[in-house]
Amino acid sequence: MKPIHVLVVDDALVTRRMTCDALGADPAIVVTEATHGNVALQRIADSTPDVVMFDVEMADADALEMLRQLRRASPKLPVIVSASPTEHGAATTIDALLLGASDFAIRPANPGRVPLVQQQLREDLSPKIKALVPSAPAGTPAGPTLVHATTPHVAPMPVTPMPPARAVKTAPPADAIAVGASTGGPNALADLIPALPADLPAPVLIVQHLPAVFTRLLAERLAARSQMPVIEATADLDVRAGRVYLAPGGFHMTLRREGERIVIGLNQERAEHSRRPAVDVLFRSVSRVYGAGALGVVLTGGGQDGLHGADHIVRQGGRVIAQDQSTSVVDILPGLVDRAGLADRVLPLQLIADEIVRRTIGATVRRAVGD
Repeated sequence: MKPIHVLVVDDALVTRRMTCDALGADPAIVVTEATHGNVALQRIADSTPDVVMFDVEMADADALEMLRQLRRASPKLPVIVSASPTEHGAATTIDALLLGASDFAIRPANPGRVPLVQQQLREDLSPKIKALVPSAPAGTPAGPTLVHATTPHVAPMPVTPMPPARAVKTAPPADAIAVGASTGGPNALADLIPALPADLPAPVLIVQHLPAVFTRLLAERLAARSQMPVIEATADLDVRAGRVYLAPGGFHMTLRREGERIVIGLNQERAEHSRRPAVDVLFRSVSRVYGAGALGVVLTGGGQDGLHGADHIVRQGGRVIAQDQSTSVVDILPGLVDRAGLADRVLPLQLIADEIVRRTIGATVRRAVGD
């Protein structure tokens, strides 16, 4: 395979060298470096790399402006941003993701321990870089797999694809929307959630793979753009139609019935697929509470978190929509869901909001006639 060319942009010599050395130890990656945003933009114009990685807190450059310029010139070029594990670093990272950065990395907190830091960087960054580049190593399985949610570290087990989904016109109306997203998700959510109307007759519950603090900041950014209220979920909160609930970083989000109420639960039980919050946990819980009224939406992302949950939704009579390959930053998860026969519609991102509205309007009619 042709090596993946990564351009690392950082004005801090120590962190730049550690990042370059860590990535350069992977034989599948070739690294070049730049010390300033303007230098990087020129190098990108002269010889387009496969992936660009840059620090969003560079002292001598406006990293967000660099990202805007880069996106204007190269809308599809994969970009990973890095930042410090601080409130400011998290806020700048969220802003970069909403501007179109593909993924992010947190700089290790203890740069003095060079070998450990390089190992952490390599283990974090190499898989992200390889997921963002379309070509996959030889031997990568092409077919769908399901991993049981309670044993996330066992080898994937191949499954027989489910029969083709029923015609869309027979889909049950949606009483709740469960959304799962990973790589590229913040930007996708920034398009999807503001496109939903204020009077949507169903709640929207979201798991986006992000750490603590990041989810609160993402909820605030989405709320400022959206017609519906968007909040980071808290324990024992009532679920109401016309509101968006984002799972907080570090907590699984579940639902339970208490009489006529549906209530949010949060827990820190074992991570699934190395994720907490996990999409599978939310999807299973929503399908148990809402049954055939559950609508799963699988957005851009890598890995398998959400595949098992989508299967659970379908088996309970609900439906699943998947984002299509052309608009996904990473098509691994929505592609798996599609190839497993779990998605009854595969749509470009810009059409998903209309499809959600169409299906929830059916729920309103059903309730009005007492069906």
